[in-house]
Amino acid sequence: MRICVAGAYGAFGMKHLDALASIEGVEVTSVMGPKKDRIEAIADERGVNHAGTTLEECIARDDVDAVILATPTQLHVEQATACMKAGKPVLVEIPMADSLADSREIVRVQKETGVLAMAGHVRRFNPSHQWIHNKIQSGELKIQQLDVQTYFFRRSNMNAKGEPRSWTDHLLWHHACHTVDLFQYQTGETCSKAFGLQGPDHPKLGIAMDMSIGMKVPSGAICTLSLSFNNDGPLGTFFRYICDNGTYIARYDDLYDGRDNQIDLSGVAVSSNGIELIDREFISAIQENRTPNGSVADVLSAMETLDMIERSFAS
Repeated sequence: MRICVAGAYGAFGMKHLDALASIEGVEVTSVMGPKKDRIEAIADERGVNHAGTTLEECIARDDVDAVILATPTQLHVEQATACMKAGKPVLVEIPMADSLADSREIVRVQKETGVLAMAGHVRRFNPSHQWIHNKIQSGELKIQQLDVQTYFFRRSNMNAKGEPRSWTDHLLWHHACHTVDLFQYQTGETCSKAFGLQGPDHPKLGIAMDMSIGMKVPSGAICTLSLSFNNDGPLGTFFRYICDNGTYIARYDDLYDGRDNQIDLSGVAVSSNGIELIDREFISAIQENRTPNGSVADVLSAMETLDMIERSFAS
């Protein structure tokens, strides 16, 4: 499998390059980034034969079988559509778009072309959440409440590497997207109710820096999500699963019970790296000619819930 990674020198482009290097039978044959010197430096460092500054030149190559888009969210609909129309299966980093309309367009083109398209909803693949999912599927657990904190200290436009971004991040369409999809995936239901409250917009970034979200699925399970770019403390996302048969806390890639006893996740998946696991699913789905876990059609309901939350801000 020969892969092009677009957005290769960004924080998550680098994560995908690292992950792909761990997967047997996979070769990165092309990398793309808008700055010629930077993308050529990445290609030299990683031993990649081709470095391009446009997606078009990369997907036109015969030695590119599939594409991973780790590019700015605002470009996803145009770039994902271009990949599918070129017959190249595509993995789009989360979120697949920052509006419901663009998300629906990606799904429409996927159905029209029949080309595999997957969204990078990595929480489905993290071993901690996989462990919970397996217990739910076997009937051992049922979620009563999911409490989540997503906290950063990001008062300037920086990426996960601490480098300036060319685009603006968003608490709702990016960071809340992880939890909205995870809650619906774990319960197996789509939210019947969802609302949000947001704090003041940042004077320069023009986005809300604090947000509170509430969700409920038809069976009665609820989710409370708090997000902030103003948190000066432990960073990241922390999940508390309150279930009918135990409480579990997911911190990064680790899982603990409600008494803070760590749970062994060594047998859950072939890796503890969620990015590697999602890349493995993408590649396996292409090779096996099947729909991947996290297909764009599958995660569209999460985008519909995000749209419901966004519309609730006005009221």
